[in-house]
Amino acid sequence: MARIRHEGPLIIGGGLAGLSAALEAAPAKALVVTPEPLLNACSSAWAQGGLAAALSPKDSAVLHARDTEGAGAGLVEPEAARALTERGRETVEWLASLGAPFDRDEAGGFSVSLEAAHSLPRVARVGGDGAGRAILSAVVAAARASKHIEIWEDGRLRGLIQDVNGRVRGALIERAGGRVDEVFAPAVVLATGGVGGLYEVTTNPSALRGEGLALAYGAGAEILDPEFVQFHPTAIDVGLDPAPLATEALRGEGARLIDGTGAFLLGEDEDADLAPRDIVARAVHAARADGRGAFLDATRAVGEAFPHEFPAVFAACMRAGLDPRVSPIPVAAAAHYHMGGVVADDEGRTTVPGLYAIGECAATGVHGANRLASNSLLEAGAFGRRAGRAAAKEVQPPKATLKPARASQDLPPQAMAELRAAMTRFAGVVRDEEGLSALIAVIDRLAKAYPEAVVLTAARLIAEGALNRRESRGGHFRADYPDSLPTAEHTRMRLTLARDDEAEAAVLAALAATI
Repeated sequence: MARIRHEGPLIIGGGLAGLSAALEAAPAKALVVTPEPLLNACSSAWAQGGLAAALSPKDSAVLHARDTEGAGAGLVEPEAARALTERGRETVEWLASLGAPFDRDEAGGFSVSLEAAHSLPRVARVGGDGAGRAILSAVVAAARASKHIEIWEDGRLRGLIQDVNGRVRGALIERAGGRVDEVFAPAVVLATGGVGGLYEVTTNPSALRGEGLALAYGAGAEILDPEFVQFHPTAIDVGLDPAPLATEALRGEGARLIDGTGAFLLGEDEDADLAPRDIVARAVHAARADGRGAFLDATRAVGEAFPHEFPAVFAACMRAGLDPRVSPIPVAAAAHYHMGGVVADDEGRTTVPGLYAIGECAATGVHGANRLASNSLLEAGAFGRRAGRAAAKEVQPPKATLKPARASQDLPPQAMAELRAAMTRFAGVVRDEEGLSALIAVIDRLAKAYPEAVVLTAARLIAEGALNRRESRGGHFRADYPDSLPTAEHTRMRLTLARDDEAEAAVLAALAATI
């Protein structure tokens, strides 16, 4: 095991949040660690819809914040929402300055489209449905060209290193070949993405399994609202893992959700299919559960324009032997975004000194119980930039005694498949006490066999949060508690251990190292 001292922020994750932080950390040296080459295994590159921001004359940050709060079902923090939406235009313009090729209107301004639960068109797009990859490609090019950024594309987070006072001092990083190195840094920035890979049906890279969330929890960080998982209603149901996504922008253009008989799933009103995602996801889930099937019909709304207006969706359908110009697209609700996460402010600071969290693994208060469409890329860029500047100012404290750090382990494939199936069945679109209790029993059994598998901690946080929330709100729907409580309250979780301080001191004296 090598010991490496890095003098700037150590950033775990190479998506939009992590690379935005790295770029803004200059002139401090930023080390970005990602398990695969940039643009792979990160949700940012897969985002289709675009980036929400108040860009048109009729729009404003106030209106955008109001829509954000409305979608969040009472749990959005108003100050956080304003901090986000007020940085909308500057974030889009910053990304454009890096080369992100946003669609433009005839006057040269940003072209915007309408998505669900937005009161006005405000989603800046690229090539119809290629926003994520195009935006991230520009950011990746800028990061690779920046002399202050070092990138490891074969590194995986296996643990956090803390001193006896609880401050995070670095991380255990597994490199190619299985070697685990200790990397010490003034600040560790988690940009580890969401939890979609914990589910059998997901639109996320399956490698994203909440490991950053779990390790932060183990380090004592406060976790907010882990039960709130957003299920995208229009994953393309062709048996692929992960499931390709049919962007919400299709419904913004007039595509309709129907069952196998052609009946509308959400009613005949023209805007019925633009309801918040939790409502649409439950309608799709119910139609499939009833045996009626669920389909997205864009044959009239898009038709022959598919190849150039929505090339990513068109390509995914054609690869599966389906022509969306003439046939409705079979769809399913799939785990798509985690509203919960590690409590962090708009500069990424968590409740643990030396530890930052940004992007989907963070809970900054802007998403509440149900994220507003296309706010995720905005948050990744806007708050990622702020976190990079803040983390760059951190100074490694003097030498201190360290707590022993143990590297996490993976679940074997068969056990992982069992967990994913149980998460989809019992903590999916519709939940109840019996199912959630059964899920926790599965997690308990697997934890006895694989105690170092931190994905089980992430799954447990979601399951226990869902079991304890005896109401339905936003992305969390309990069949046995279908109504919302009068007052919206957050779920807050924090690891507390009853311990004998003298015994712990003796163990630390024997096992701890000093830097």
